[in-house]
Amino acid sequence: MKARYINPYTDFGFKKLFGEEANKDLLIDFLNQLLPDEHKIVELSFKNPEQLSDLQTERRAIFDIHCENEKGDKFIVEMQKAKIKFFKDRAVFYTTFPIREQAEKGDWDFNLKPIYCVAIVDFKFDDERDEKHYVSDVQLKDQSCRVFYNKLRYIFIEMPRFNKKENELKTRFDKWLYFLKHLEDFEEIPAILNEELFVKGFDAAEIANFDNKQMAEYEDSLKIYRDLKGVVDTSFDEGEKIGIEKGEKIGIEKGIAEGEKKRAKEMAVVMKREGETIEKISKYTYLSREEIEKL
Repeated sequence: MKARYINPYTDFGFKKLFGEEANKDLLIDFLNQLLPDEHKIVELSFKNPEQLSDLQTERRAIFDIHCENEKGDKFIVEMQKAKIKFFKDRAVFYTTFPIREQAEKGDWDFNLKPIYCVAIVDFKFDDERDEKHYVSDVQLKDQSCRVFYNKLRYIFIEMPRFNKKENELKTRFDKWLYFLKHLEDFEEIPAILNEELFVKGFDAAEIANFDNKQMAEYEDSLKIYRDLKGVVDTSFDEGEKIGIEKGEKIGIEKGIAEGEKKRAKEMAVVMKREGETIEKISKYTYLSREEIEKL
């Protein structure tokens, strides 16, 4: 049986819910569950992420959703589908763009607006953490664990760690994560989510409401998501097998790296045959332009 609602882990699905002007009240409500009172959002405006990078000759940093509130606070909101190398480095790198774009010509006192990077990830990026802790709130601190700089904040939400059942949902944030995690599996709106804002989210996510163009875009996005998940899952399986044969942890890590690279190239070949741009292929495979052009 086909799903009634979209998969929010796809680019199309995530942007349909949180990246459209008509639905930005959904994004505002979601973010406000995470933010301290002084940064609560009243109004949001979306920005074109392609304009953030001036590194035209290097790989472009493209965020899923980039926006700012009425006070100029910056927000990067991303749905990360699969585990990649240097995930934390990548998050830090992306926040350098909204920092640099604030620079002013002439006399400037370096007073920056706060920046929040909110990443909803479909994997566990730290296997040593307590299983029940599914939100990491990260700030720059000194050796005494005092906040050194309070205008740069990273919030990582590890969806595989969120396993609350319907009767265990206590907060509105719990409801949002329950909505995102199970959206594609819902056949009807559950009673606990039968609230005006969530009902609007269900309506936006209902596949039957899409026109032919939207349907084609969603199917394409869903295919890429499934291919990417398959690449990573297979890579980790291959990596574990190689590592066990060597009997060393380094063997596992090397196997994973080799498997990731192999599957990424296979996926890139398929995308090239289907006429996808090099920029899009690079975004989903993390291969460089030079590597893709050689395929």
